[in-house]
Parts: sequence; C-alpha cells; structure tokens
Amino acid sequence: AGTPRKPGMSRDDLFKVNADIAKGIVDACAKFCPEAVLGMIVNPVNSVVPAMAELYKKKGLDPMKIVGITTLDVVRANKFVGESMGKNPNFINIPVVGGHAGETILPLFSQDKIGKTLEVEKISDMDKSVQDAGTVVVNAKNGKGSATLSMAYAG
Repeated sequence: AGTPRKPGMSRDDLFKVNADIAKGIVDACAKFCPEAVLGMIVNPVNSVVPAMAELYKKKGLDPMKIVGITTLDVVRANKFVGESMGKNPNFINIPVVGGHAGETILPLFSQDKIGKTLEVEKISDMDKSVQDAGTVVVNAKNGKGSATLSMAYAG
C-alpha cells in the first residue's frame, strides 16, 4: 500500500507518506480483526513494518502479527546473477536478508548453486547492483513512477 518513491524523494519522505497509509490499515485491523496476521507489502518495508508493530504493541496486541513481505530484491539478485552467468534466472534462487534500502540489502550468493560459482571479484559489484536497482529505476523514470513492474512480477 502507499505511494512509490520518486526521484529526489528520500526514504524518510516516503516513510512519512506510506506509514500514514499503513497506520490506517493497521488501526482498522486492530479494531475489526485483531487476531489476523498482517502481511505488509509497503515501501520502505524495513521502516514501516517495525513502526506498525510498535503501534500494535501499544494497543495491547501481538506485534509479531505484523510482518513485512518482499521478494523484490530476490528477483533482482536472480536476474543479475542470471545475466552475469548466462543462466536462466528462473532456476536461480538467491536468498536476500537484511532490509530493503541500499546497504541493508544483503544477497547471499553463496547459498545458491549458480550464485556460489560467481567469481569473488564480481560479488561486490553484484551486491551494489542489487542494492541500487530500485534507485536506478526511479531515476530512469524521471519522477513518473517507480519499479512497479518489478514489484508486480515479484508479488
């Protein structure tokens, strides 16, 4: 839920807008379905989800019922490894841990049978490609959107 990031928009700006939208959803769920698990697909997921979990906690509800969902960075890592290795990304599954913002994104190339064959000297650049992929798309669209096709594919 929420608005996509636009060029020049910081994650703090994005947080302010999307956290307000998420708060409305979380408030409604707290009132009408407090036992439900809320899977939130929101940007920035690594900031909004903890804030919404705190909101649930303040309402006396289980904050562990608020979870963030993102496969977007996994899809990106798979694509970049596939391109680099000349392999079909549909048969690559690079786990990605951490957050969903810049250096907090950590692709675990060594955990995939194709990813672990990546040359050591390529890993740093590949990390950077995955970490910066969203910003590259936002900048390429010159304020007219974000990585919506990537998000749709990942979802």
